[in-house]
Amino acid sequence: MESQSRADEEGSSPLLSPDNDIETEGGDGDSHGSSATIVVVLSTLVAVLGSYVFGCAIGFSSPAQSGILDDLGLSLAQYSLFGSIMTIGAMLGALMSGKIADFFGRKITMGFAELFTIAGWLAIVFSKSAWTLDTGRLLKGFGIGLLSYMVPVYIAEITPKNLRGAFTAVNQLMICCGSSVMFLVGNVFTWRTLAWIGAIPCLLQLVGLFFIPESPRWLAKMGQWEYSKAALQRLRGDNADISEEAAEIREYTQSLGQLSDSRMIDLFQRKYARSLTVGVGLMVLQQFGGVNSIAYYASFIFSSAGFSSRAGTTAMVFIQVPMTLLGVLLMDKSGRRLLLMVSAAGTCLGCFLIGLSFLLQDLQLWKSSPLLALGGVLVFTGFFSLGMGGIPWVIMSEIFPINVKGVAGSLVTVVNWFGTWIISYSFNFLMQWSSEGTFFIFSAVGGFTILFVVKLVPETKGRTLEEIQMRTEK
Repeated sequence: MESQSRADEEGSSPLLSPDNDIETEGGDGDSHGSSATIVVVLSTLVAVLGSYVFGCAIGFSSPAQSGILDDLGLSLAQYSLFGSIMTIGAMLGALMSGKIADFFGRKITMGFAELFTIAGWLAIVFSKSAWTLDTGRLLKGFGIGLLSYMVPVYIAEITPKNLRGAFTAVNQLMICCGSSVMFLVGNVFTWRTLAWIGAIPCLLQLVGLFFIPESPRWLAKMGQWEYSKAALQRLRGDNADISEEAAEIREYTQSLGQLSDSRMIDLFQRKYARSLTVGVGLMVLQQFGGVNSIAYYASFIFSSAGFSSRAGTTAMVFIQVPMTLLGVLLMDKSGRRLLLMVSAAGTCLGCFLIGLSFLLQDLQLWKSSPLLALGGVLVFTGFFSLGMGGIPWVIMSEIFPINVKGVAGSLVTVVNWFGTWIISYSFNFLMQWSSEGTFFIFSAVGGFTILFVVKLVPETKGRTLEEIQMRTEK
């Protein structure tokens, strides 16, 4: 009963023992606070190639828009479908990700995902019509849906606890790098060449997966104790003493066997109400704050505002990556809540400036309004990268108990991708309705996000997962 209670209250990452989830400052002498070995670094780099693929898929549609419309003669509605259909595939991938990863393992799931993304990129490269474009985008989406769940889980399960925060945060950084590279090289190459470039990291990850170990936690869950110890020894180094960590993995994995499989309906109990509200709410506010309208249609926004799309998207590259890196460095110092509020305030201001630019352009009151649009996009991009991009996923991994984490993670991920689909599909039509009105709505969502964080989101920095659970279940 004691282990049952412990597991019910624990909100750890999948298959991570409770003690391993608390990050320490440089290790405190226990066997888990080890340094990064070459195998851990290599395994993380191979895994985050999937995050880079994710970023490439997000960043493709904006620089490719004008070329695809000209070459294939698509209507606005057809391109809106192309831009948004990836999220349909991602929702399907997210729904199946937990089951596939638990049955086949972490490495095979990542490789399986990359087969879909490669097929998707090739379908786009050789597209002659709208339906082949959409098919390719849908296949990419399915692969991305699997990777968006699998990459951070694999990294969290292989890294020592004192390095887990920094290593897992590289996931978001590589997403930004992938989308930024697409924005940058999309100014030089045609959309078909851009699709070829997008397929390169998929192939690199497929090859790299042959050289990294499987998650020792997953192997332990499957009862493969000797293979689990061998994988852990390889990750920690040949001379490292892994006896304590291996024993803890085995003990905790056995305690998981006492939990019954959770169902989606189990989430809707009063004790999970705050966790569910925070997890789902942050994802809804993240998406309806306008991030993917800017990510997918940045070129369209700049050209509509009368500014050079090439100069604008290039400027975005030089803002996005440094601000994401700054957010990674500040996350465990300033705390989640403060960083979220500052980030949301910045996205609110950025969208307001973009909306004001379109309003001044319509009223012909200020000839420099395109510069205001550029400033708004850069402000939004920088502040979103600082916190709203990655912290909702971090908080989600901390607030749900282990017995419902699988179904909760699937639900929250599907909500995120569904919001992405709604915004990416409707954005062009919203812009036809009212350009300034669209961004003033996004700005209002950013303002509401600040209130949401103040009232509901708990501070999880420096707290044990048990403390987090007690706060969220009150």
